[in-house]
Order: sequence, then C-alpha cells, then structure tokens
Amino acid sequence: MAVEEVVRLFRTVQQYPEIKEKLNSAPNLETLVQMAGEMGYSFTVEEWKQATRFEVEELKSKLSEIPGI
Repeated sequence: MAVEEVVRLFRTVQQYPEIKEKLNSAPNLETLVQMAGEMGYSFTVEEWKQATRFEVEELKSKLSEIPGI
C-alpha cells in the first residue's frame, strides 16, 4: 500500500507546483517523509526507497531532480 501512497504523492506534485515547491524545501529524506505525512500521505523512508528505488544517506538535491517528481 505504501507504493500507492508514493505514486499518489508523485501525481499530486505533478499537478500542483506549490506542493512540489514545498517538498523541495526538505533538507533530507526524513523531513520529506514527515512533510508528506502532514499532508496525508502514509509511507516511511524505507518504503519511499523501495517505491522509488532511490537510496541516499541524505537527500542533497532538489526533489525536481528525482525521476518522477
């Protein structure tokens, strides 16, 4: 179910640039997951990594540089 939540977030970000901008302000992946949770999305850092196959110790780039966002 977490994969569906990540996909739902991707779709939302594509439709609403202001949400993309807000999430781009996340200094790391943990903060991004926390911010997403505050917006009603339910997934963990590990689930994000599994869904995106994107693994980093810290998110050092803007989310717009991640495929799908």
